[in-house]
Amino acid sequence: MKHNLDIVDELYATLNTLQPLEPEDKSRLDKKFRLEFNYNSNHIEGNTLTYGETELLLLFDDTIGNHSMREYEETKAHDIAFRFVEELAKDIERPLTEQIIKNLNEVILVRPYWKDALTPDGQNTRREIKVGNYKEYPNSVRLQNGEIFEYASPVETPILMQELINWFRDEEHALHPVTLATILHYKFVRIHPFDDGNGRLSRLLMNYVLLKNNYPPVIIKSSDKNNYLRALHLADIGDYGPLINYVAEQVVWSLKTAIKAARGESLEDEDDFVKEIELIKRKASSKNIPKSPGIVYNTFKLIDTKLWNTVLNTLTYFDTLFNETKNIHSVNNLDEQFETRYVSNFELKGILGRTEISDEPKKTKIFGHDVYTWDIYTISWEHIMYALQGAETPIDLRIRLEANFNNHNYTIQLKIYSSIIYETVKAYKDVFLATEIDEITHALKKHLIEFIKEKVN
Repeated sequence: MKHNLDIVDELYATLNTLQPLEPEDKSRLDKKFRLEFNYNSNHIEGNTLTYGETELLLLFDDTIGNHSMREYEETKAHDIAFRFVEELAKDIERPLTEQIIKNLNEVILVRPYWKDALTPDGQNTRREIKVGNYKEYPNSVRLQNGEIFEYASPVETPILMQELINWFRDEEHALHPVTLATILHYKFVRIHPFDDGNGRLSRLLMNYVLLKNNYPPVIIKSSDKNNYLRALHLADIGDYGPLINYVAEQVVWSLKTAIKAARGESLEDEDDFVKEIELIKRKASSKNIPKSPGIVYNTFKLIDTKLWNTVLNTLTYFDTLFNETKNIHSVNNLDEQFETRYVSNFELKGILGRTEISDEPKKTKIFGHDVYTWDIYTISWEHIMYALQGAETPIDLRIRLEANFNNHNYTIQLKIYSSIIYETVKAYKDVFLATEIDEITHALKKHLIEFIKEKVN
């Protein structure tokens, strides 16, 4: 079995044969890595912006959701720092220095602020975070088991940082770039030289090494945080192998993604049907648009055209596995009402005069229920597939999309029978981003394939 570093070398050689990339492919790839790195590196450290919100902020300078101003600022600052690292890596004559690292910390933290901390004896306190300066107080952390994990002391930090820079310069051309990047990342984390931002900065430094050696940036996925931390903990006891292998595995993903771009292929992860579902839970706020009949109707049209139609298009691939299908709609748990139009016998048979046609103005209705007559609090769309082919006994499937309307927001649930496979809370002013719709269809595909395989086998 090949070691991940061997796979890295093979893919790196393949990527080099495909250089240079076409401008449009390079643009696609740069955008992919930019969003993936900013979202995941921030999310690991507790930033609550979703992937879609990160995309909206960085590409369109727009925001949605209820997040603190600091989270928006730090996301944009992290992006600036990543761009700075990209430019720094291109300057092969410029060495890495302590001052550059301090400048990066100042960029990602934006400005001084107060944060919860621990005293030397393990008591909770609050401390002002001074950006761009080495720590003045211990920045120990409490582990899940209650133990206090000690990083370098404030007195040791300047000495250890100078030693780190010297080590890097000595090993820069001796170690494999992935090994060099990984150990630099770990040594920096182990010192934890700043009051805050050390995790993000360690990953920026890791990518500085890779980019300087013409590798694509490595993305540590927030969804894989536990494995990442476990590899770091093993390094704490002197075993660097798992961490180097882990980072190499992530570099393999980056190289494969870059090769896809170079070949003009889609950058979507085809096998990733369970890409982390971003549950957006926004608390109702007086600043949000309140519920009204017109708002409910407009939201219904948005869900019906943007979301439910996409779900139906996805389900057409599965419909052929069943004998027949049916769609059902309801409002306030009441079935859809179909209007009866009175027409003339002449229209039907061409022999008699008109009997009755209402002149009543057209109403704004949702599945036959007028929004100005009914207080609509829930709408459901249901697709039923009858009799799965190849199953030993007749098996039906029910896919249900449900929208519940609250005073200042609405909830969306997609279910297979009673099992929820996607759920989100949105303000009435929010729209569905393409990334959200992709998440829904990926989750739906995965669950349906698993269900059908189990029943047919």
